Parts: sequence; structure tokens; C-alpha cells
Amino acid sequence: MIRKKNEQTVELKCIQNGNGMAEMRKILNSDQELYGKGRLFSHMVLAPGRSVGEHTHHGDHEIYYFLSGSGTYNDNGSYVKVCPGDTTVCNDGEFHGLVNDGDEPLEFIALILYSN
Repeated sequence: MIRKKNEQTVELKCIQNGNGMAEMRKILNSDQELYGKGRLFSHMVLAPGRSVGEHTHHGDHEIYYFLSGSGTYNDNGSYVKVCPGDTTVCNDGEFHGLVNDGDEPLEFIALILYSN
């Protein structure tokens, strides 16, 4: 399968009651395309001042891989600056959030996989 960029689904969505909308380009579109192993594989863009609201994972875990920009990641209440090349993991039962407190768009890949 090859999915060209112009064939990918793009949504503007408020993520977990964060501040403002995020652009979410679905790399794979469904649980079926992830073979029942996960529920999200997307290229995300947060404009300056936008955020992903704090939330806890139940039955899954989420990985972010940062491509460009910078921001502050909430890792279970510990706030850490993130930049291109960084990877974060929020395990089942843990919580996280993200804010673009930089001057340019914050781009990252988000992957949510089921724990079992």
C-alpha cells in the first residue's frame, strides 16, 4: 500500500481539551490499518500557543517523536523542554500533556498502541 500525501485525511481538532486546534494528518486511518494493535498514527502540528491537554492513558500508551519546533512536555507532572529528535513515551496509567511555547509550529509524530 502507498498513500500519497494528498490522499491522507487531515483534521483540525482540539486534543484532550487543550488550548486551540491541532492539525492532525492521519498516517494510517483506522484500527484495522494498525492491525488491531493501536488506534492512532498521525503527523501532528501545534501552532505557537496551542496545546494537547493533560490526559491519562488507560489500556494504551502514546509515543511522540518530535520533528521540528520546540515545546514543553508534561511527563507525569515533570515539565521538560522538547525539540527535534526527542522521543517521549506515556505508558498505560500515566499522564502527559504538551504545549507549544515556542515561536514556530511544533511538529511531531504521535502513535498510540494498545497495552494488550
